[in-house]
Amino acid sequence: MRVRGFSEKWPKVMVACGLMIALSVGPVLAEGGGKPADQTPPAPTAAQQVIIDRDNGRHFGDSPADGGPMAKLSPALRVNDVDKAVRKVADWELSRSQPYFDSIWTWSALYVGFLAATRATGDPQYRDAVQAYAVSKDWQLRAQAPGHLPNADDQSLGQAYIGLYELDHDQKRIAATRTALDALVANPDAGVVPGKFIPWWWCDALFMAPPLWTRMTAATGDNKYLFYMHREWWKTSDMLYSATDHLYARDATYLDKTEANGQKMYWSRGNGWVMAGLVRVLQSMPMDDPMRPKYLTQFKEMSEKIASLQGKDGLWRAGLLDPQTYVLPENSGSAFFVYAMAWGVNEGVLDKSYRKVVAKGWAGLLSHVYADGRLGCIQQTGAEPAFFRPTASYNYGIGAFLLAGEQVEKLAKGKK
Repeated sequence: MRVRGFSEKWPKVMVACGLMIALSVGPVLAEGGGKPADQTPPAPTAAQQVIIDRDNGRHFGDSPADGGPMAKLSPALRVNDVDKAVRKVADWELSRSQPYFDSIWTWSALYVGFLAATRATGDPQYRDAVQAYAVSKDWQLRAQAPGHLPNADDQSLGQAYIGLYELDHDQKRIAATRTALDALVANPDAGVVPGKFIPWWWCDALFMAPPLWTRMTAATGDNKYLFYMHREWWKTSDMLYSATDHLYARDATYLDKTEANGQKMYWSRGNGWVMAGLVRVLQSMPMDDPMRPKYLTQFKEMSEKIASLQGKDGLWRAGLLDPQTYVLPENSGSAFFVYAMAWGVNEGVLDKSYRKVVAKGWAGLLSHVYADGRLGCIQQTGAEPAFFRPTASYNYGIGAFLLAGEQVEKLAKGKK
């Protein structure tokens, strides 16, 4: 019998190794939850393993064969319990990752998560680590090739800088970022990759860049950043958002791609990025902005759809419409969904029925935290649903978890 996800060209030893890895973590719960699945999780394909090895080599995270015992964390929506879970995961990630901090987008997602962890727990060590890195980079965005301006991935670091700026309004913290955004406003075509037609041509970009643009308007009082964000967000939405499915294709090359079951390919993490981007844009957008209702409508549409796709274990699969193929949950997407819907409940944007969705999702996430603080089931970098080990843990997924933790803790406090 052939296990889905294995290439018949692989050496037999690699196949055997993949099966041993899956078996070493015990029975895998079926998508429906509750009883073990009658199959082991598919091992990464050869091409996917290349990406995993690269990500591990760049210290984004790792995926050991055995993550050890699982943590015993209470999923109750009580402040002390949420705080304990946030600290456990944040402490583990900080201790292992700080020596490798970098300016690429994977780290940017972690940095905003660390800032959220400090807000949630009151512990300054997470924020201080981000600030120390920012100072070491002299508050500069990732270096660009001559003649090129930072794309959305490289603008994402500015979210950490402006988050730190908001603490004391030291203009130095955002000066270089503002200069880069000014250049893009003055020459919008400079932000377009040849052949892509728009700056934010992939859905993940809606988390990476737009919240920085809205926050820059809030910081400076200059609406040009907000206007740029409005224009570019809806270009991306018009290209990638399905008005019937209420989900985003990853990019234009995925509009017609389907899963093994014939359903459209909608990637969990990509849609998680979008929902988190919507939240972070709405947090800093003026309440009286005439465009605000349009973002709220999309947020509500996506929330309703995502809630309908939640597994019985509280989590979501890498391929949102094909949970049978992707046996394991994917926790970077799942964490962003929990974050977004918890914020929606806290702010009264979503009704109280979503509290159950959030609570179930939070409990599901905690079931994948190991005793040392590792959060598993995070897919490696990529552009579409893929297979990974249950222990796989990468920095952007931790950032998503910490953002979720902040909002879940607010929910536990009864904030409306």
